[in-house]
Amino acid sequence: MRASDRAYRTLRSEILDGTVPPGSLLQEVEQSTRLGVSRTPVREALRQLAADGLVVASGRGTVVTAVSRQDIAALYELREALESRAAGLAAKRAEETPFRAIRDRLLDAPRLLSEGESGLAEYFAIVDDLDAAIEQAAANRFLGAALRSVQLHSARIRRLSRHNPDRLLEAAREHLLIVDAILARDAELAAHATHVHLHRSLGNALATAPEAEPDASDVA
Repeated sequence: MRASDRAYRTLRSEILDGTVPPGSLLQEVEQSTRLGVSRTPVREALRQLAADGLVVASGRGTVVTAVSRQDIAALYELREALESRAAGLAAKRAEETPFRAIRDRLLDAPRLLSEGESGLAEYFAIVDDLDAAIEQAAANRFLGAALRSVQLHSARIRRLSRHNPDRLLEAAREHLLIVDAILARDAELAAHATHVHLHRSLGNALATAPEAEPDASDVA
């Protein structure tokens, strides 16, 4: 793996899981030392992160972008349009095998969510696999590209609910309903179950989001 790709993946993961929070200043020299690469790979990584919308240039360097309540609402508007459509297409086109496997894993969600960070990571891996399975089953490369962009930013919002076990259990049941609808070949139900899940997730995200997060202007 190229040094720039390694730096990009590391920084992206840290931004998405909140290890590097909004408003953090990412300076090339500091990051190159920390990541053990030269400044050129870090510069390339920061350029990729800017294209993703995860960082923005400021007067002092590169700053991790904020996620405002308005951003959350706007993102969920797009998610509903894309993910509901994708779930409906998956119900029409999917092979059963991957969804049956995911269903079995979702049934184990209550146990996983009681096991702390390791179980939480495993549960989120199931959710990621479900997203990937739906994208593949929908079999629309343009829709898939849009979904991947949205899911990148959704991962930042997901951290807001990671310490809300009741909501996570509800979300696991909602995911199970989506899978069951896909397995039943019911496109309308799959789309509706996705709509309900996103509606409830949005309510939780807005309820737990800070009123404001620092942006580039705060550290410029």
